[in-house]
Amino acid sequence: MARELAIALISGGMDSCVCAAIAAEECELAALHVAYGQRTEQREREAFIAIADHYGIPAHRRLLCSIAHLAAIGGSSLTDARIPVTQCGLDESAVPTSYVPFRNAHFLSIAVSWAEVIGATRIYIGAVQDDSSGYPDCRAEYYEAFNRLAEVGTKPETHITIVTPVIHLRKDAIVRRGIELGAPFHLTWSCYQRSDRACGLCDSCRLRLAAFARAGVEDPIPYEARPEVGS
Repeated sequence: MARELAIALISGGMDSCVCAAIAAEECELAALHVAYGQRTEQREREAFIAIADHYGIPAHRRLLCSIAHLAAIGGSSLTDARIPVTQCGLDESAVPTSYVPFRNAHFLSIAVSWAEVIGATRIYIGAVQDDSSGYPDCRAEYYEAFNRLAEVGTKPETHITIVTPVIHLRKDAIVRRGIELGAPFHLTWSCYQRSDRACGLCDSCRLRLAAFARAGVEDPIPYEARPEVGS
């Protein structure tokens, strides 16, 4: 019996890679990558291609899109070089400078449009609410609302579900789940600042390093610095 077709949003980072690994267990995969003028755009695209290759996703089921207008809008240290990338803070009560205003709505809109055309019934996104960066568009209620929007905004015969399989997992649990599934962590890239060696200092690097440390596993990507992380 044919499996459902799903779109996995693959940024190239750790969470989206594990999300893709989960989706691959459950569905046939299509893969979407969206560039938005971020600092490490080229490196993230390379990671997407490598992950898609790893899972054998054919070329006709890969979509690379550019929404560079998010860089023109600005408001984020990921898209505006004048805004410093948050480092070492990890204050869960504050939204970090790396938050790109309403970014995930843009990603999901593209994914829903494509899903309706290719007949995909699920969209997997590696959003993480707990033990993460505190982005408002990574909360469970955000995706519940977007599922309702997709239902009322598509054809009556179209039924698409947005799936967030890691949204309530701690980062170390995501690492462990990825190891169970053989997720190719060595192909991923999470650093917000650099494309040659991960800086080890930005929020994304520190969260990732802490997750691997708590999971008792060595992070396989190269770092410029590996600061001590708490338990």
